[in-house]
Amino acid sequence: MKMNIPHPIPYQGSKRQLAATILRYLPAQMDALIEPFAGSGALSIAAASKKCCKRVILNDINPALMTLWQFLVHEPERLANFYERLWMAQSGRERTFYDLVRKRFNQTHHPGYFLYLLARCVKASVRYNAQGEFNQSPDNRRKGRQPEKMRDDILQVSHLLRHNITLLNQDYRLVVKTATPDDVVYFDPPYQGVYASSDPRYLTTIDYDIFVDELSRLNERQIPFIVSYDGRTGQKKFGQPLPLSLNLMHIELDAGWSSQATLLGRVERTYESLYLSPALMAKIDLPPPTLFSMRQLVLFEDMV
Repeated sequence: MKMNIPHPIPYQGSKRQLAATILRYLPAQMDALIEPFAGSGALSIAAASKKCCKRVILNDINPALMTLWQFLVHEPERLANFYERLWMAQSGRERTFYDLVRKRFNQTHHPGYFLYLLARCVKASVRYNAQGEFNQSPDNRRKGRQPEKMRDDILQVSHLLRHNITLLNQDYRLVVKTATPDDVVYFDPPYQGVYASSDPRYLTTIDYDIFVDELSRLNERQIPFIVSYDGRTGQKKFGQPLPLSLNLMHIELDAGWSSQATLLGRVERTYESLYLSPALMAKIDLPPPTLFSMRQLVLFEDMV
């Protein structure tokens, strides 16, 4: 299933390519789709475009990201104009201009600067130093997304979400307390094996045991949820699987060829895990878990 989903915020770990497949595991209708780890909001955008949820709740602990979302949804023209001015001003001095924008962002935290940095930095990957300053390097092969394409996606997402979205900047545990059995919570937390709690480059991470306890409480409340958490490339696994005690259905999604493995001369595919809660399984129609969980869904969506 291929969907043309607007995707204005480039963000490492974005589920843009997988969003159409993940939508298959959502109920046909729900009150709210809640993303406690917003990132690029790819699933919420896809769900809104399919009109399968009445409202969207996006949250992230990163205040700069949520300020960017605020501008994207409620001040789209202002954000698009700011990005275009930066993109045009970089011509002929892309490397030094990136450093200047990075410095200004660390001083002001302006969302327009943040969007430009995400469009230009290596792998759209946010990195911070020990002082909490953005310090990711630019991908010198790229100038960032063309302004007209960025503007189009910004305006589309604003149109889709502006009348039915709530934007929050809180701990994820506070956000899920508001969930009801008529909602669906989609967890896409920092990728295990990449985000180490001892590594000061990252703004935040989550504790595995606390996260498992939170999922257990959601089960007790019969809250439907989906978790994207661990994965593997070839035979190399990333992260600790969620425990069997949660009674979740585990599905592997084929996310395509590993670019990192290709750079190292290997041909390997990357698989991302998807976990479905019992309350969610009761709302959707799937083949028997013993057969279905062995299937691997292959996606063939071109990168934009």
